[in-house]
Amino acid sequence: MTISSLLKGGIQIGLKNFLSLVGALILYTLTIWVPYLNVGTTIAMVSIPAALSRGEIISPTEIFKSKYRKNMGAFFLLMSFMFIGTLMGYLFLIIPGIVLSYSWCIALLLLVDKGLNPMQALNESNKRTYGHKLTIFLSQFLLGLGYFVLNFIISAIIINQMFLPTLAALIQLALMLLYVPLQLGILAEVYRNLSED
Repeated sequence: MTISSLLKGGIQIGLKNFLSLVGALILYTLTIWVPYLNVGTTIAMVSIPAALSRGEIISPTEIFKSKYRKNMGAFFLLMSFMFIGTLMGYLFLIIPGIVLSYSWCIALLLLVDKGLNPMQALNESNKRTYGHKLTIFLSQFLLGLGYFVLNFIISAIIINQMFLPTLAALIQLALMLLYVPLQLGILAEVYRNLSED
């Protein structure tokens, strides 16, 4: 697993599923305010990379399936453990918190995809990411840096040309709608590589 293979594979997965992922993102955004349903859709959005890692083509309405709500209790427990653990890590001068967040980056996927309990998911994620944290970090950092630089350049051009602020907002929205599927694609590629180990 290398930075270039994660970026290449992740971008391919993100672009291949671009319309489905944007559709799911839009549906998620429109329904996030609906109580109880929003828990299932949140779990679905978090676990989409597991399906993408197997080459499955997802439907945007996949996020509404009831199978995701059955993991609600375990999902909240795992999120609580991760929050408390990384918070404690950040209290030790930030770096341990960052390392822990990458150690546990596939824990939610393991919980939903493999049916592990929260403690097993944390432990298994820690084992599988051992020796790969820097690669995962750098691939996500480079994608984020590319997004930031592109966003900055386009915004600067629009501001210098004195176009309407609405145009800048629309371009930033379009870039964000491109960035999220690519980010999910990279996580899917990470999960695919670490599931094979």
